[in-house]
Amino acid sequence: PEWASYTLGVFVCHSCSGLHRNIAQISKVKSILLDPWSSSELEFMDSVGNNAAKAKFEQIVPAFYYRPTHKDCTLLRDQWIRAKYERKEFVCVERQEPYSAGYREGFLWKRGRDNGQYLSRKFILSEREGVLKYFNKHDAREPKAIMKINTVNATFQPTKIGTAHGLQITYLKDNSTRNIFVYHEDGKEMVDWFNGIRAARFHYLQVAFPGAPNSDLLPKLTRNYIKEGFMEKTGPKHTEGFKKRWFTMDDRRLMYFKDPLDAYARGEVFIGGKENSYTVLPGLPPNIQGYHWQFGITIVTPDRKFLFACETEEDQKDWIAAFQTVINRPMLPQEYAG
Repeated sequence: PEWASYTLGVFVCHSCSGLHRNIAQISKVKSILLDPWSSSELEFMDSVGNNAAKAKFEQIVPAFYYRPTHKDCTLLRDQWIRAKYERKEFVCVERQEPYSAGYREGFLWKRGRDNGQYLSRKFILSEREGVLKYFNKHDAREPKAIMKINTVNATFQPTKIGTAHGLQITYLKDNSTRNIFVYHEDGKEMVDWFNGIRAARFHYLQVAFPGAPNSDLLPKLTRNYIKEGFMEKTGPKHTEGFKKRWFTMDDRRLMYFKDPLDAYARGEVFIGGKENSYTVLPGLPPNIQGYHWQFGITIVTPDRKFLFACETEEDQKDWIAAFQTVINRPMLPQEYAG
């Protein structure tokens, strides 16, 4: 790290130094190399340091609480810094009530499935019922949708949704993946919903898998997609023209959509392991026509070949690497059922 907070006594990376400036009343930052340092400031840094600050400000972080890394969106990193230093949520357990209580209700802006308009919808998260539900009218008695916690996933998607606080929630409806897109103007509110969903999933999994260590359960609470983006695809006969589609690689499921914000996928491809004869190859078979993008990918499955085309060589490399990661991972017994 090339920056430090001389009021908290911690060293921070460049991107987090900007977030620390948002709480200037608590954290004042300087460049380690470029700014002048007084001897008292140096002594303070020496007396605290990151490990001591962590011991002080992260005394009771709930197991399910999402700890962001440098790869995560600004909102998650900003709210982690605020929760830790500004609100001191991990020193006082009462301050964790919004996401630890097992019940949460409030209003979120939800994107309309057909018209793309965002409208205020009442959401309720109930651990006791094992559901997340929302209502179309504020005084409605019956929910518009009931999402079972055991199939729910949540992932922040600011770029795709077009708002810094945008969250994509997915759940299974009649065995199909349904996407909904929500946001709230208040960043804390949005991250509290996210961690509330993680808490509900954690407690569900603890009951479903008694005795399983936390290290097994925590990666299952929420998952970010392995990769997303546009590719072209053709149909099973390989004679149809290639069509541009938005692809989402969610664990072993490669889903494709006409539009990135569609409610349902047009279809999906299961990507198994190499021990089951799944392979990925650069390029397309000879004599294939109808594609516009030049950088092909062939996925060979036990049943058929799936053909895709990428716009750039870099895209092609990234997608092949993503597919290869999944194919190289041995399949788990429960994945065969899916």
